[in-house]
Amino acid sequence: MYQLKTKETENSVIEFIESVENPKKREDAYKLLDIFTETTGYKAKMWGPSIIGFGSYHYKYESGHEGDAPLVGFSPRKAKISLYFATDDTTRADLLKDFGKHTTGKACVYINKISDIDVDVLKALINQSVAFLNDMYPNPRN
Repeated sequence: MYQLKTKETENSVIEFIESVENPKKREDAYKLLDIFTETTGYKAKMWGPSIIGFGSYHYKYESGHEGDAPLVGFSPRKAKISLYFATDDTTRADLLKDFGKHTTGKACVYINKISDIDVDVLKALINQSVAFLNDMYPNPRN
């Protein structure tokens, strides 16, 4: 049986951010913590060893696989900062046009530093993700 790796933990968000070696990345992590907290209204929680998540929802796929995940989040990784959003592809593409310097993966948006991006677009991506997931999974755990 599949075991979900990324679960909410009781680990300290501040301790995790303090463990980030690069001082500029650590500073950006604190800025992101403020932006995500202010924008979502949710308290930051650690998900797994390295994702800082905000809010949560319960999902269940047709395959029967189910679990909990943060509505939005970020992780200040060594190479880049990973931002986690869930929006429809069209909305995401439209918002990312004006986002600034970034790359994308299937579910993540990667940035080098906050000064590379438009913070207002970041807030729009956060709000869009929260709304999208609350519509898709109307029984949030928040």
